[in-house]
Formats: sequence, C-alpha cells, structure tokens
Amino acid sequence: MSDERETPTPGREPEKRERRPRTVHKQRSVLLYILLLFLAACALILLSYLMQQRNNAQMLDGLNQSVSAMQSISTLQEDNLRLTEENAALTDQVEELQDQAAQLTEERDALEEERDALARQSQAMDWFWQIDEAFVRGRYTTARSLIQGMEEAGLTAEDLPAESVTDTGRFSPADRFQEIYDRLY
Repeated sequence: MSDERETPTPGREPEKRERRPRTVHKQRSVLLYILLLFLAACALILLSYLMQQRNNAQMLDGLNQSVSAMQSISTLQEDNLRLTEENAALTDQVEELQDQAAQLTEERDALEEERDALARQSQAMDWFWQIDEAFVRGRYTTARSLIQGMEEAGLTAEDLPAESVTDTGRFSPADRFQEIYDRLY
C-alpha cells in the first residue's frame, strides 16, 4: 500500500494539479472581489464624508448669513430706537419753540398795540397843544376847528394821557381837554 501511495497514477496527478490551480484561482478571485468591494465601500464612505463636509459648510454659511442678518437687524433696531428718541426730543423742542413763538407773537402784538397807542397819544398831544394854545389866546373859533380836525383824524380825549407827568397838581392833558371842550361847547 505504501507503493501505491508513492507511485503516482497517471490519471490522478493531472486532477490534483487541476484542482490546485482552480482553488487558488478561485481564492484569488474571491480575494480580488472582496478587495474591490472593500475599495468600493471605502470610496463610498469617502464620497459620503465629502458630501457631509460640503453640506456642513453650506449650513455654516447659512448660519453665518443668519447671524449677520440678525446683527444687521439688531443694529437697525438700535438705530430705530435712537432715532425715535431723537425724534421725541426734537418734537419736544419744536413744541417749546412753538410755545416761545406764540409768546413772542403775543408780546409783539402787545408791543404793536402799545406802539399804536403811543402814536395815537403823540398825535393827540400835538392836537391838544394847539387847541390849548388857541384857547388860552382866546381864539375860540380856531380851538373849535382844531377839535373838529382832531375828531376827524379819529382821535378822542381817551387818546390823551389821563395822568399828569409834571406832578405839579395841575390837570392831566385829558382833564384839560375836557375842560376846554366843556367851555367851548
């Protein structure tokens, strides 16, 4: 039996040789297939990693834009608040200036009235001195015509000062005019 084992049979040797290369070839094919699958899996993992990085970068850009927009909105809100406060202050200032303008207008009107009254008083005093001079000199007709001229000018005894400025105890111009008027009429 040992001889049989040692001597090769011509039919068996080729079968052993054929079987070995086929199994080695099969093993190499399987290894190559596994290697290709592994490389494909690595390529897919790398591809998904790159896609994830791109998505992350896009999301970060979007977040940065959102943060920038929020900062812009915050700045605009602060500016709006500041402008609202400035507007309120300016509105108050405008109201104060309008009040001052109204006061100045009232004061101006009062001064204009006083100026007009003083102008009327000055004109009335001019007429009064002429009437008084004519009355003192005994020119009663001239005094009457001067009184009529004074009335035609729109002046009355009320336009004359009611108080004496000399403090001599004498009549005021209004009182003296009334005295002359009563004597002439």
